[in-house]
Amino acid sequence: MIRFALRGLLGRKLRTALTAVGVVLGVALVSGTYVLTDSISSAFDSIFSENYKNTDAAITGKPAFELSDDSAGVAPSFDQSLLPKVAALPEVDLADGAVAGEAQLIGRDGKAIVFGGAPNLGFSVNPDRPEFNSLALVSGDWPAPDEVVIDTKTAKEKGFAAGDTIGVQARGAVQRMRISGLVEFGAVSSIGGATLAGFELPTAQRLFDKPGKLDQILLTGKDGISPQQLVDAVQKILPEGTQVRTADDQAAEDSAGTAGFLDFFRTFLLVFGGIALFVGSFVIANSLSITIAQRTREFATLRTLGASRRQILGSVVLEALVTGVVSAAVGLFLGLGIATGLFKIFDAAGLTLPNNGLVFRTRTVLVALAVGILVTLLASLRPAWRATRVPPIAAVREGAKLPPGRFHRFRPLGAALLAVGGVALVIAGLFVDGLSTTALLSLLAVGVLLIFIGIALFAARLVKPLAAASDPIARWSVVVLSALAWPLFSLPYWLLRRGFWGPGSGASRAGGFVLGAVLNPILLVIVALMALRRAVTSWQPEWPADFPGVLSDRPAVQIGGQNSRRDPQRTASTAAALMIGLALVTLVATLGAGIIRPFEDAVDKIFSGDYAIAAQNNFSPLPPTVAAAVAAVPGVEAVSSVRGGQGQAFGETINVTAVDTQAPGVLRFDWQGGSQATLGELGRDGAILDEPYATKHNLQVGSKLSMTTVTGATLPLTVRGIFKPPAGGSPFGNVTISTTTFDATNPQPQNLYTFLRMQGGVTAANTAALNSALSSFPNAKAQTREQFKDAQSDGIRSLLNVLYVLLALSVLVSLFGIVNTLVLTVFERTRELGMLRAIGLTRRQVKRMIRHESVITALIGAVIGILLGLGLALLLAARLDEVSFAVPTGQLVIFAVVSVVVGLFAAIWPARRAARLNPLEALQYE
Repeated sequence: MIRFALRGLLGRKLRTALTAVGVVLGVALVSGTYVLTDSISSAFDSIFSENYKNTDAAITGKPAFELSDDSAGVAPSFDQSLLPKVAALPEVDLADGAVAGEAQLIGRDGKAIVFGGAPNLGFSVNPDRPEFNSLALVSGDWPAPDEVVIDTKTAKEKGFAAGDTIGVQARGAVQRMRISGLVEFGAVSSIGGATLAGFELPTAQRLFDKPGKLDQILLTGKDGISPQQLVDAVQKILPEGTQVRTADDQAAEDSAGTAGFLDFFRTFLLVFGGIALFVGSFVIANSLSITIAQRTREFATLRTLGASRRQILGSVVLEALVTGVVSAAVGLFLGLGIATGLFKIFDAAGLTLPNNGLVFRTRTVLVALAVGILVTLLASLRPAWRATRVPPIAAVREGAKLPPGRFHRFRPLGAALLAVGGVALVIAGLFVDGLSTTALLSLLAVGVLLIFIGIALFAARLVKPLAAASDPIARWSVVVLSALAWPLFSLPYWLLRRGFWGPGSGASRAGGFVLGAVLNPILLVIVALMALRRAVTSWQPEWPADFPGVLSDRPAVQIGGQNSRRDPQRTASTAAALMIGLALVTLVATLGAGIIRPFEDAVDKIFSGDYAIAAQNNFSPLPPTVAAAVAAVPGVEAVSSVRGGQGQAFGETINVTAVDTQAPGVLRFDWQGGSQATLGELGRDGAILDEPYATKHNLQVGSKLSMTTVTGATLPLTVRGIFKPPAGGSPFGNVTISTTTFDATNPQPQNLYTFLRMQGGVTAANTAALNSALSSFPNAKAQTREQFKDAQSDGIRSLLNVLYVLLALSVLVSLFGIVNTLVLTVFERTRELGMLRAIGLTRRQVKRMIRHESVITALIGAVIGILLGLGLALLLAARLDEVSFAVPTGQLVIFAVVSVVVGLFAAIWPARRAARLNPLEALQYE
């Protein structure tokens, strides 16, 4: 039976290859995800280890509590006088101090240099201590006072060289500096899109507004002193607000934030790999079911010759195992290309990631192979079990079919129960309070999985009415799209073929060739290859006498519609793969619209000014000097900035914001306690809370609140107001205090946003005046309210585009599923097609019939998928206050059109294959 199974696979190479596509693509994404995240992790590890090469220990500022990575809070700097004290310790061999911050390089066009939203890093360098220097000088010299070294990538991309002058913006206005040299970051080949700017220490301290301060001291111990002994010695003289770690521990601490991000990033991408595999499992199960149904007489003959049901089962499972192994192996190595593509996709979306070469680990190989093989085997179990039920008598019956199972009549009820159970799990996950994150995600994942399976199984009952409703849409879709495709593809194709071997004079043939090449140059290559094939194999192409025709062929269309309803279960299974992909795409689109609309409404509710000042990348904080510059513009009636940082209260880290006395002129709150005047009357100890935080800790207007800042200072605050944040979110933290109090207790304060109200509102003159004031701050820009809303929602749209690209893989898998089903049905209907051709059906009509069937199948999947996606989005919107239920009508229409196009593309090859069948040979096909 093993030899029989392997020969069967070799005899059905095309069907096996099409069946394997789903697994190949799913495994490729899983493999590519691991390669991508392992490569990023390796690059980050190299960056952090490079930072502390030749270092035994590092001293840094110590915040009063653990800072989260999603806020503008920074660890405090410490006094420079600590450096000579540490250097004088008998255990210390060398010591050097440094400062760091954000340094925006300015291009020749006067605009900030940004590569994909990556950070703009600035730091001090000391060429006298090369042991601690992570930069390698490529050309020029190390910086002198008021000079800068920049990275080679920025220099190459923007046309700078050593000796040129470049603008640098840090905490103040832009300054022009001479580029003393070009540098690279150690042995790391790429640090993503980050720009590097290095300065000598006094210049860096001035730029970053840290006079007499240091952010870090790097140490090496004397011979015989271990890193831990060095740490113990330094610990004894450290002042409050500082800490010391070994170099390895400091590197691990620096990488902790990236490790958490990479874990989330890996899980995020693996979800889409799982979706592709889930869709692929439907393709595999459907393909194997069709193949087994077509091999009924073959299995019956084996049973007649003595094969047991167990042997039949083993034969089918073995075929699936071999298919899974080969598919997983191909997908594993295809993952390398997927990883490279993902790097480019995230780069295009503004998330440029560091890359030090692709990393292909053993874990990637084991997981990818195991997942691919397991999914294929699980998908094959039901078809394999069906194969064992073939009775031996079927060997002598013409057109014998597999008998239905004992529980077949309960299938609709079971499918409905699965779907209802899935909905119940999703509702429980969304609306039951107190669930852990793991429990919540597990309930949602299992619930959605059951919904998809239940709907897919129940869809057979919906095929006939949906097919009947889709029939006219499919008919006109095929006609319209064929009409559109005719001048773009068919006509040039016909002209090019005429140029090679068509009738007529040499001049007319040459004219056809030239005209066809002009209309569509890509087809020139295709037809050239066809001509080469003709020359080698003496192939004689034929062209339909009625070419080019795009009108509907009613008999062929009617047969195509009947074929889609002939086997509802097969049509439903084929449509299920596309259904899953479009359901998720619809869910993403609906949630995206539901997030953007409340956000824009929130801006309108909170922002009562005329202009907003934001960074060029729309999200980076800006120094207070930017707000001071625009406040001096004539015509500004009110200007207020929102500071951002972190604090600690009730034992937890919270987001803290600050506003100044002009806030009532440009900001509005939905007050639950307090008034608009409260915004400008916070003083030294006043605080405003958002309603959820106040409710959580049972705080009211007049309540006392003690909050710790990053410097360790304790602020006794009195609640002066409580506001209800709008559904779309707000720029304010849990606690909002006055700017004066915030600046006194937070190092390096920065503005998240700055809002203005100007005399005359938004005018060309006011815009020009603001732009002129911001010319010294190229990293900042002035935006109207509408521009601000669009710019802030661009990040959401970029993320949605990434999600669409990732979900497109599942749609691609479903396309191959439709192709596979159509190819298998062509095999199955070979004699039928031969009969139709014999009674007068033309090749064009055969193609139209297959296309029509394909489009109906795609439309069924689209209708169910879009409705299912809207239903899931409705459940999420009902639970999440930040999301409203907004139907993206335009996008849904596009999805429906795309599904029709998918159906047409899926039918191209099967239709061509069916049209080329020889009627006489087809009539003799077994």
